Amino acid sequence: MPSPCNRGPERHRRLNHSSAMSREAQIILQSWSSPIWVDGTLSLTALVYVRGWLRIRSLLPEVIPIWRLAAFLGGLLSLWIAIGSPLEAFDDVSLAAHMVQHLLLMAVAPPLILLGAPSLPFLRGLPRSIVRGSVGPVLRSAPVKWLGRFLTNPAICWLVATIALIGWHVPAAFELALRSDAWHDVEHICFLTTSLLFWWPVIQPFPSGTTRHQWSIPLYLFLGTLPGGALGAFLTFCDRVLYPSYAAVPGVFGVSPLEDQVIAGALMWVLGMFVYTLPAIAITLRLLAPQSGRVPGADRQHGTRFPPVWTQDAQANARRGL
Repeated sequence: MPSPCNRGPERHRRLNHSSAMSREAQIILQSWSSPIWVDGTLSLTALVYVRGWLRIRSLLPEVIPIWRLAAFLGGLLSLWIAIGSPLEAFDDVSLAAHMVQHLLLMAVAPPLILLGAPSLPFLRGLPRSIVRGSVGPVLRSAPVKWLGRFLTNPAICWLVATIALIGWHVPAAFELALRSDAWHDVEHICFLTTSLLFWWPVIQPFPSGTTRHQWSIPLYLFLGTLPGGALGAFLTFCDRVLYPSYAAVPGVFGVSPLEDQVIAGALMWVLGMFVYTLPAIAITLRLLAPQSGRVPGADRQHGTRFPPVWTQDAQANARRGL
């Protein structure tokens, strides 16, 4: 234990290190600028959804309740935090910050977006000429319907999400994304799209045509924890820095590159398992609850009431491209 007389220089060194870390963080933030295309795309998406939600709300207020609007906007906010906020400025110098991005893109934004039941608000929010002229015919085409049924198969959803997760964390692919902004964008798009597919069988967003056995969903979510848990554990217990780019930069947050990797692995391992386990528990409890109080005609999405007449009209409108 150091004597009191020796603590002064030690404290001075810590303060100097902390101030240097703050200067490095300030330099990174000063060189960062918000990507206009991200802000514009997310803002336009929110406007179209809200417009459609308001139009549906004016006709049938209980069809898509306000909590779904909040869920969808929360999903867009999660996307912005991941790729449009100052967090994005630190993904090149901190694996932990980069891992937070990945968790937002894979485990937070996708389920929130799907809980917003975006299909109907978007069909109602887009200009009718666009829906009838291009979107409607594409959605009605046989190849698109077949592709939708194929891609929303739970086995395919789990497989593509696992391949994207493991594949992009292979050092060669990860380093490629770190060196190239274009490949970094491709990486993020892969995480988002494959995670939307992964969460599709769990959320089954209206008007989903799937009729999956609900008892299989907790098992599906448990299997979903395995790839991320294995990767997180490997990063946590690896005794060397796995990605050379992070070994070559100073610890901007006051930790060494190896410690930063341990933090990243723990985030993926612990928080990832929590995010996937919590809905599994909620679904199990819902399935174990007495069925006598269930409302006839309630849809599969966690007891949300969709009037049968509206369901038929909405599906007919979707087929016509309205």
